Amino acid sequence: MSRGEMLRLKSVFLAPYMQLATALIGKTREGGGNMFRHQIDTMATLIDYGYIDSVLLKASVVHDLIEDVPDFNHNLLLTVDFESPQVYNLVLEVTRQANETKPAFLTRIYQQGSRNAKILKVADRISNMIALGFVIDRKFIDRYTEETVKYIFPIAEEVDKSMLSELRSLVESRRKYLEFM
Repeated sequence: MSRGEMLRLKSVFLAPYMQLATALIGKTREGGGNMFRHQIDTMATLIDYGYIDSVLLKASVVHDLIEDVPDFNHNLLLTVDFESPQVYNLVLEVTRQANETKPAFLTRIYQQGSRNAKILKVADRISNMIALGFVIDRKFIDRYTEETVKYIFPIAEEVDKSMLSELRSLVESRRKYLEFM
């Protein structure tokens, strides 16, 4: 990471967004853990791949709030800082709407999502695929893996080939796991 990038990252204030994300602590995941840690894992994935855009990182920390906390007060997210409206809009882009099927949701992101929405969705899926290693429901693993190939690979192909490579490796490892179940 260059000195300029380090300085840019140093100026990103994530704590207020992390505080909002603590509303996800009680939300469990299929493979264990909680949704708060998933938010942090998603942000770590972005940083691992060199993404330091402040709006993207802030959105990664709260990307599941609206979807997974039905009574969440959206105004809290809109008033954190000067980037809040952009963060909120990015979160909305990666939020599945109530009447949206999963295939329609993922297709919408692929066809209409901003570059940041696509990058965030791929980082989110990497985190989810890693967590999938702790899931024991064969049908869920198979469905989720195939969904990743069909819908997320094309998004990753467009925005970040290195992330696509990791996703391919994760899909391959999950498929091998299914052979032994």
